[in-house]
Amino acid sequence: MNYEKTNINDSIRQILNNAILLLLLINISIFAAKAQQDPQFSQNRLNQLTVNPGFAGSSGLINFSLLNRYQWVGFPGAPVTIVFNADASAHLIGKNDGIGLSVVNDVIGFEKNISFGLNYSWRTKIGNGILGSGVSLGLMNKNLDMSEINRWSDFDNFNLTDPGLPQGKATGVLVDVGAGFYYQCKNFDLALSARHLNQPTLLFEETGRYSLRRHYYMSGSYTVQMADERFEVLPSFFFKTETTTWQADLNMTVQYDKRIWGGIGYRVKDAIILTFGTELWNGIKFGYAYDISTSSLSRYNAGSHELFLAYSVLLNKKRTHKYRSVRFL
Repeated sequence: MNYEKTNINDSIRQILNNAILLLLLINISIFAAKAQQDPQFSQNRLNQLTVNPGFAGSSGLINFSLLNRYQWVGFPGAPVTIVFNADASAHLIGKNDGIGLSVVNDVIGFEKNISFGLNYSWRTKIGNGILGSGVSLGLMNKNLDMSEINRWSDFDNFNLTDPGLPQGKATGVLVDVGAGFYYQCKNFDLALSARHLNQPTLLFEETGRYSLRRHYYMSGSYTVQMADERFEVLPSFFFKTETTTWQADLNMTVQYDKRIWGGIGYRVKDAIILTFGTELWNGIKFGYAYDISTSSLSRYNAGSHELFLAYSVLLNKKRTHKYRSVRFL
């Protein structure tokens, strides 16, 4: 009898798990989504060009970076995101211009998106700092394969039908426009930006419709010098919203000799974030973040992993003195 009760309880638990999964898939479906559509990151301080074109050229170096995020490990259909960024100072219109390229490959469930964005910023000295004002123009290739949804259900002959969803494979291209401001001083920085300003809309078949909502971002950090000058403390925050929902990250990072850092953060009602990284003398930087889920999804995943790798070189090769990226100053 106890054995039968155990089987019944397991069956009920499995049905509930599938129901929760189905609800999540429907909620993250791009056709029905009212929440944030952009990928989520934990090392936002190292990944600013992805959301803010005003950041382009701010370091005075040529920068290349690669970020790979595995969110909610162990959860079927969980997001996997790869980001490639490159930026440098330039002299296209003024003396302090910046240019950048951002490529994002984001896979979540039956949705696969690839975005390409060109960034331009013009930099102006204001007070004790420099303000970067930037614009971005890009394309997003959006792909859906609704047959993939069967991979995440244990129900036999599972079939999700919705007049607003394509029944097979669908693809389309969106033009995306963004803008941003990045103000940088010696001890602090502040950033404001917006993505998907034109709110492009994509139509699939007769009833399928998808619109990119405007996303707004705000972030900042401050450097506190310790008595031992080799140590610095960097409190920072990252906030984003699309006016329906919002998300905020609060972080505290300790940095040693401007080269080695580690910290802890809290994403409100979502996760505790642990980070560490190092910058080598040859311009290579490495960072890692691990998210410990605190939301209701914590029972269904083993956390999130995020790897960051970057390489920076001086624009003037004749300069031989050692350098540090100003983002860590």
